[in-house]
Amino acid sequence: MKASPAVGRSYAKALFELARERNQVDVIAHELDAVAEQFAREPELRAFFARPWVASSVKRTAATEIATRLRVSALARDFLALVAAQGRTDHLETIVAAYRELHDEAEGRVRGRVRSAVPLSEAERSALADRLSRALGGKHVVLEAVADRELLGGFVAEVGSLLVDGSLDGQLARLHQRLAQG
Repeated sequence: MKASPAVGRSYAKALFELARERNQVDVIAHELDAVAEQFAREPELRAFFARPWVASSVKRTAATEIATRLRVSALARDFLALVAAQGRTDHLETIVAAYRELHDEAEGRVRGRVRSAVPLSEAERSALADRLSRALGGKHVVLEAVADRELLGGFVAEVGSLLVDGSLDGQLARLHQRLAQG
């Protein structure tokens, strides 16, 4: 079954509210990442939870065992057991992403991606994040940096709907367009 963003968001929102009540928002975020990483690494695990003939009680027990081995909190353990029992482990990646968005929103953070011709130093990435933060009204920007060998030079940063094209490719395209228009 294809994971639905709406389903993932509703599970994430319920978990986020419980985590906020218990002052565990950060802890749950890290634990969800660990759980999702475990599922991503083990295709057999995903296959087990995807089998419709496996009873939900067996899935719940298996999920509880996985959570215990990962040493996650009781809230994360119970949540994973619920997701497994409801047959929603195929939504786990969507749930984790939605939880991360809720967490970022609550912390005043936005995530973005910057592609550059050469890998950026930590200082360059930090300076770019600061400039983007000012452009977005002070929100803290967390950038994922990726070296893109297709770019001739410069960078392209994307944060939500904001696109900053400081690449040589972009500059050449804009120059070409101006010359074509006369």
